[in-house]
Amino acid sequence: MKNAALAPWMAAAEPFLGPLHTVADDLTERTGVPVDLPTVLFLRARLAGLAPPGRTSAGGSCRLLRTADGWAAVNLARPDDHASLPALLSLLGVSTTDLVRAVTRTTSSQLVQHAQLLGIAAAALGSDSGDRPPVRARASGQRRTRPLAGLRVVDLSALWAGPLCARLLGLAGARVTKVESTTRPDGARLGQPDFYRWLHDGHDSLVLDFASGALAEVVAEADIVIEASRPRALRRLGVHAEEFLAARPGRVWVGITGYGRTDDRIAFGDDAAVAGGLTGRDAGADPVFLGDAIGDPVTGLYAAHAVVRSLAAGGGELLCVSMAACAASLAGSGVPPC
Repeated sequence: MKNAALAPWMAAAEPFLGPLHTVADDLTERTGVPVDLPTVLFLRARLAGLAPPGRTSAGGSCRLLRTADGWAAVNLARPDDHASLPALLSLLGVSTTDLVRAVTRTTSSQLVQHAQLLGIAAAALGSDSGDRPPVRARASGQRRTRPLAGLRVVDLSALWAGPLCARLLGLAGARVTKVESTTRPDGARLGQPDFYRWLHDGHDSLVLDFASGALAEVVAEADIVIEASRPRALRRLGVHAEEFLAARPGRVWVGITGYGRTDDRIAFGDDAAVAGGLTGRDAGADPVFLGDAIGDPVTGLYAAHAVVRSLAAGGGELLCVSMAACAASLAGSGVPPC
């Protein structure tokens, strides 16, 4: 890993990384898996040749926009998001087609409300920067202490946070199976191929017709499930976290969401970080993005650590991991450079 190339990225992020160093060190102590934070946080950026971001995210899809009363992030991460942009401008009641100009006439909360209504990931700066814990553990099954090595992990997640959690558990000896839908494969397959291979190295791969009922059978064989879906979406497929945990002692379920399992707001790494207040500052003290979709790897590391801790205590837990809360836990720990 050419960490020297990542010096500017680390210099911007380091003031906030105290809690993440603690999590990484404890994960290593418990599992023997070394965690190199520059690699975890910025490997994708290096492999893709990305430059450190400003008010446009490193990946280019997310913008930090000045509103009438502050700042907000709008993430046009998918083709459908771009197609919805005229509808967003219409909801904002403006005649201009320039989103940057349009949002100066509306509040951050109004912008976010309208964007989320259309399924566009958006967040007001610091809107979720409270003291909510990054991971909430809820007892939903009997405990049974078991070592991680040899346990079966079924990874139903996609993109970055969940797969990073699965990678770290796999390095600690778990057997990981990545499960994808025949109709909705992991969108990260269209991204940087070397990074995708790094995330999933050594994992088995299974592609299923989710409508066939086969997903429930695969999940039933797991010890640990990682997912990043709305709970009701999995229930429609016959998969229930609570039933999974109750069926056998010591199991762990990891649910990764933008804002919590009862909140349907959409989130990706960049906008979730903004929601948590995890941004840098430019020379004029205005916010800029920090890292490359930093909410994703931060969440993946928190999630893996939570699984290891849960197993050590006997499992039987539903781990609710919020990307915005994970970002907020770092935002509150450091002072952004001027």
